[in-house]
Amino acid sequence: MNLLNPVSTIMQTELITLQKNDTIAKAASIFQEYKIHHILIVDGQSLVGIVSKSDFLFFQRGFAETSKDKLVEEIRMNHFDVASIMTTGIATLSSEDKINVALEIFKENLFHAILIVDNDALVGIVTTYDILCRVGEDKEVINSYESISG
Repeated sequence: MNLLNPVSTIMQTELITLQKNDTIAKAASIFQEYKIHHILIVDGQSLVGIVSKSDFLFFQRGFAETSKDKLVEEIRMNHFDVASIMTTGIATLSSEDKINVALEIFKENLFHAILIVDNDALVGIVTTYDILCRVGEDKEVINSYESISG
């Protein structure tokens, strides 16, 4: 993987969004169905935040053991909206910014997703997972690793 390539070469463009007033239960079903770790939160067409699976799990606070616990959890999930748990301090890059810039942002911060915005329009997302997958598929990296490890 050439770290000087633009992030557009590795970003995900099929974005899953929720409106800021959607319930946390709806976010839970998206995490379950799509096996993703970040949901983008919009207000109309404007990006206003992001909910990570960690945000969701922190809200959930563990396991419901009794039927009463499960009922309380269901009520909480259906009565709170995603705006109450979303992160609003969002890192953004343009699609032409280089992959090495994304790596520096990941290295310096505690989050694992960068939103890609061109001309005020959301066009993609890059996550640490995307970069790891790309490295894992890169034959040059694999050959280099195999030559030093074995």
